[in-house]
Amino acid sequence: MTGATRSEGQWTHRFHPRDDSDFRLVCFPHAGGSASYYHALSEALSPHLDTLAVQYPGRQDRRAEGCVHNLAELADLTYAALRRCEDGRPTVFFGHSMGSILAFEVARRYQDDTGAPPARLFASGYPAPSRLRGGTVHRRDDDGIVDELRSVNGTDPVWLENRHLRAAVLHAVRGDYTAIETHPRVTGVRLDCPITVLIGDDDPHTTVAEAEAWGEHTTGEFSLHVFRGGHFYLDQYGREVTGIISAAVRGEPAPER
Repeated sequence: MTGATRSEGQWTHRFHPRDDSDFRLVCFPHAGGSASYYHALSEALSPHLDTLAVQYPGRQDRRAEGCVHNLAELADLTYAALRRCEDGRPTVFFGHSMGSILAFEVARRYQDDTGAPPARLFASGYPAPSRLRGGTVHRRDDDGIVDELRSVNGTDPVWLENRHLRAAVLHAVRGDYTAIETHPRVTGVRLDCPITVLIGDDDPHTTVAEAEAWGEHTTGEFSLHVFRGGHFYLDQYGREVTGIISAAVRGEPAPER
């Protein structure tokens, strides 16, 4: 996209640089997703936050690289890349779906290695680390994976109907589903930062109870926001999600909906 810059090789994209902001937001995409998914969120938050969007191997400008099929390894690599591009500002994490678990794992590494987790973790659209379901989507044939993508309504149908575009999508989706579906549950691990969870009330991947279990993973404040919608509720509620992030970073109550 025009105006986008990359920092630290190809691991992060910075679409709307704000060097004068007090906080930096790091966004972690969903399974099969890419940094560009967060372009609109970055733009909406640009008056207040400097946003980095993580680009996993195996998609878009990193298509020639193999996907990372192990979430712990992906967390190690992402953590190392983020450490190299730190600029001294407090960092806030936002992850959607698989990205919420990856954000948690990277936050763990910050806490274990530096003693300082991110200032806040926003976890969207996925069960808590202690409630992971596993799964076998990554073992399906291509048609089976397409069925999964249609069920969560997060992929433009054009990408699924065109043979060449579909191949590009399935390459990343299969790799990411392997990583998240084989990642073990984590119990007894708490971050020393607040956790805010956001979900859709009709999400086949996450129940309210599974979302509430994120509260077991923080020693600080916990809050849950439930929207009307499915797994990609945030595509409909961009303004509301932006408001929740902005208010939390400023230490203000979440805006009423």
